[in-house]
Amino acid sequence: MDEKQELSRFVIDFAMTQGACAAGISTNETLAGGPPSTDLEYVLPGAKSAVTFALPLDDEKIERYLSKQDHAGHQDDNVQTNLRASGLAVLLATYLDQQGHPSYAVAANAVYRKDTPGGMSDFLPDISHRYLAVRSGVGWFGLAGNVITRTHAAVILGSMVTTAELEPTEPLPPDETYCNDCYICFASCLSGMMDVKERTTVTMGGVQFDYAKRRSYHRCDLVCGGFTGVAKNGKWSTWSPGRFPVPKDDADMGQALGKAVMSSWPRPEIEGGFHHPAMPAHRKLNFTCGNCQLVCHPDPDERTRRRDLLFKAGVVVQHRDGSLEAMSPEAAKEHLATLSPEERACYEDG
Repeated sequence: MDEKQELSRFVIDFAMTQGACAAGISTNETLAGGPPSTDLEYVLPGAKSAVTFALPLDDEKIERYLSKQDHAGHQDDNVQTNLRASGLAVLLATYLDQQGHPSYAVAANAVYRKDTPGGMSDFLPDISHRYLAVRSGVGWFGLAGNVITRTHAAVILGSMVTTAELEPTEPLPPDETYCNDCYICFASCLSGMMDVKERTTVTMGGVQFDYAKRRSYHRCDLVCGGFTGVAKNGKWSTWSPGRFPVPKDDADMGQALGKAVMSSWPRPEIEGGFHHPAMPAHRKLNFTCGNCQLVCHPDPDERTRRRDLLFKAGVVVQHRDGSLEAMSPEAAKEHLATLSPEERACYEDG
């Protein structure tokens, strides 16, 4: 085994030893022709390779989250897994750098390019973990555009970019994916983020990948940001207590998001949470959705069960102490009726 092969095997083993459920290697050649966020030299001049890995989220905490039994458990697991992914990238980058290979640890999340037309609000990542992951065989694109691995559909991705020359790993065989376009991910998304008909096709190193076209990212900001979250039929919700409408037209999303953000500002603070660079005044955000990823599972019967957990768990309201509670749609309406007009305006239009 030559030095290149040995180092390539080592970096994969490094990630797997630290808890990854999958890991792979991409290079400038295998990423050639890809979107701007596959340009490794954007973060490290002279970069030649990248190592991408997936860390699984806790299935038990996902179940309790979807069934509205426990919000904090999955939120904490998600935050900590993101920290672990970023930390693992730092560990590997530091190790290789000490071995004479300058390397760069890519943060797991919430890093956006500021040199695009809209700046940070374009939400274009410095490096796309998703694209590197599917090209290097870490996983496949599911219909919703999330990366699913052979063993887990709910994962946090991380990457490390290096000047070391590594051997690329191959994409997973397309015919072996367990995504069968069941559309359960679509059904669990209140924002209408994914286009039902159109697909996005990405070519990297001569290999094509596709997933459902994503509509305005303000849709995800509005719902996953926690500003609103009740289904149109009023029978179920995300963990958000908000009831602001989600516009049908993407052109109206910016205005709707701005109004919901300002209206929700006086809400009591939810315990826990995390900070996001796009949130004004350093206010915290909380995980209230992520359902398109969390309902997915390698077992199609489990997907259906998770969907049913979500749909049958009721509607979330917020109490004056900031705590969240799921209750029946009827009880939720009664709860809202007890609020003053000023309090109620934090959650829904008058």
